Amino acid sequence: MKNVKEITITVDGESWQKALDKSFKKNNKEVKIDGFRKGTTPKDLYIKNFGLESLFMDAVDYTMDEAYNKALKENNLIPVIEPKVDIVEINKDIVTFKFTITTKPEVILGDYKKLDIKKEEAKVSKEEIETEIKKIRDEYAEICPKENGPVEMGDTAVIDFLGYVDGKELEGGKGENYPLEIGSKIFIPGFEEGLIGMNIGEKKELNLKFPKDYVENLKGKDVKFEVTVREIKERVIPELNEEFYQDLGYDNIKTEEEFTKEVEKVLLENKNKALEDEFLDKCLEKASENLKVEINPEIIDDEVHRMIHQFENQLTMQGIKLEDYAKITGMTHEKLHEQMTPEATKRIKYRYLLEAIADAEQVDFNEDETKAKAEEMANNYGISVEELINAYGSLDIVKYDMKMHKAMEILKENN
Repeated sequence: MKNVKEITITVDGESWQKALDKSFKKNNKEVKIDGFRKGTTPKDLYIKNFGLESLFMDAVDYTMDEAYNKALKENNLIPVIEPKVDIVEINKDIVTFKFTITTKPEVILGDYKKLDIKKEEAKVSKEEIETEIKKIRDEYAEICPKENGPVEMGDTAVIDFLGYVDGKELEGGKGENYPLEIGSKIFIPGFEEGLIGMNIGEKKELNLKFPKDYVENLKGKDVKFEVTVREIKERVIPELNEEFYQDLGYDNIKTEEEFTKEVEKVLLENKNKALEDEFLDKCLEKASENLKVEINPEIIDDEVHRMIHQFENQLTMQGIKLEDYAKITGMTHEKLHEQMTPEATKRIKYRYLLEAIADAEQVDFNEDETKAKAEEMANNYGISVEELINAYGSLDIVKYDMKMHKAMEILKENN
């Protein structure tokens, strides 16, 4: 492909000899020859015993970066992925590297304006508002001792229980002051339902059967539970009043009508955000279909590896290792790679599209604008500008991010 260049660079003379000397000093510290302490063996004796070839690997490491930078500079190349490196020749006088360097492929921007994409208008129904208010109230419900009445569905019964199978106590079938939410379906069928109607202090015998798909030694067997209700708790849904609104952080809301309007406003904002994201996705998808670019498989592989690394970090934050995830799900590295390839390809196309739009629209930001943005971002994250720049890698990457966001805005504004 046109964007793949093979560049040969030879390191010889003083540069190569210095690298070999540096390699000798490093390796000599690790060897011992009779009559000499570690690190004091003369070079000629070292080479006689271990061969000059033993110095090549470290010497190559010492010279490769310089050779690579020379290849880039002399040929004015900007790589987009790590190069492939081959050693063409190596001996006492020279080392010759062949770098296979992949640069950004040619991108031809197609139509990205007036793509006939309709942006939906956000609407919120009365039912959605009522459902959201019920959800909020449910989330803030308190579990309180029930003053009157028996166990009902949704209550939490604090119980003592003891199970018997074949006239013997059931192993693991005993509990004291056990809080059981009725309707949670934690216990076998019939147990929770059997507690409904019981009062505090009441004892009851439940004659049940283990399910047919239960553990081997118990499935389908009769079981008797002796149960005593010690306490009953109920979920108390908060009233819609000023105290509740303040608990939610709405100090200025006093009435149910004002709260309903606030809920509607939040729902509308969330819907608008979702529709805005959906609209952008449609614009990116349509405009990228008009983009002409041939993406190297190596560039896609590099993006997939980056995505897998991000996925691994997400798992680590949840306390899961990637290898454990693979065992649980049966997802091999190859399958994960294959699964992520379409998304990786799409990400690359969208990136090239936005870069092309930024170039076509001559989007740019000066140093002061970039620094101001960096300061704004640092304040939002609660870190210093230096910490932000270190996290990004450089101020240029902050600028690149600004250009990409501006290109998105241009894409949306023109459709």
